[in-house]
Amino acid sequence: MVEDRRLAVLRAIVEDYVSTEEPVGSKALVDRHQLGVSPATVRNDMAVLEEEGFIMQPHTSAGRVPTDKGYRLFVDKLTTVKPMSAAEKRAIASFLDGAVDLDDVVQRSVRLLSQLTRQVAVVQYPTLSRSTVRHVEVVALTPHRLLVVLILSTGRVEQRLVELPVELDDDQLADLRSRVNLAAVGEVIAEAATRLARVPDEVAHERRTTVGAVVATLVEAMSDHRSDERVAVGGTANLTRFGEGFDTTIRPLLEALEEHVVLLKLLGEAGTGGLVTVRIGGEGPYQELASTSVVATGYGPGEQALASLGIVGPTRMDYPGTMAAVRAVARYVSRILDES
Repeated sequence: MVEDRRLAVLRAIVEDYVSTEEPVGSKALVDRHQLGVSPATVRNDMAVLEEEGFIMQPHTSAGRVPTDKGYRLFVDKLTTVKPMSAAEKRAIASFLDGAVDLDDVVQRSVRLLSQLTRQVAVVQYPTLSRSTVRHVEVVALTPHRLLVVLILSTGRVEQRLVELPVELDDDQLADLRSRVNLAAVGEVIAEAATRLARVPDEVAHERRTTVGAVVATLVEAMSDHRSDERVAVGGTANLTRFGEGFDTTIRPLLEALEEHVVLLKLLGEAGTGGLVTVRIGGEGPYQELASTSVVATGYGPGEQALASLGIVGPTRMDYPGTMAAVRAVARYVSRILDES
């Protein structure tokens, strides 16, 4: 009972401090929250929480603020992530459903996430090496020229032109299309490339050069790693809400936002199954960003996490609301990739 009561006091301090940005005193807690105990008991609980390192007194005022340890306990003890309202869900769906391609999905996601959370949003482009081949289309443009279209599970589409040394008739073209799809569809990039490399050996000798040209083009398209370390960032203007401490808080984060490798490390590995990870303050990989927290999750079609998205903001943030927004946007993006 005592532990539950102290956790309720800590929860109230976190909620009030996030809301007001002011240190929280015992009188304010009693006035604003139905804690069911006397002000003296609340003061006692606050003293124990301070002694255990969950809250601290920033200066000589009577108020207390949560420490990183306090935020961590608060997040760990969340029984449920605050659900998005029906209006918020409709807004997310209508905004993301208008996307025309993968680049548009990523750019819309980062804008939406920064607006929902009022934090800096970071969305990693889907990692090519983790994606699978969804379909390969081979279209004859002229007797000696083919258009090869590679469609990946990320929603990414690669198109290449292939000049043929010898023309293919309709039956040969249909056979080629069938063979490359049989070899590649459903396979991760590395395995698809290996299986495709065997296709020329399966056809008649006089067709091997032609089939080899198509296979080489497909393998080249699969080895294009432009997006493997690309991220989109949105909502940098939200950093103005940090308040004091530009040199110690905002400047290091601004510098980090320019380094994609740093941002990818901040986001961490893409988690599966809708798991939202929260790294608070010094738990992150960079000590100079110890006054920030990262809320992130993986996204991708089905259960396959191809990349990460999330937000970076001050440790003083609405964790339940932010976690809900990150999870909701990731789910909608995953659904779009699954249906595309």
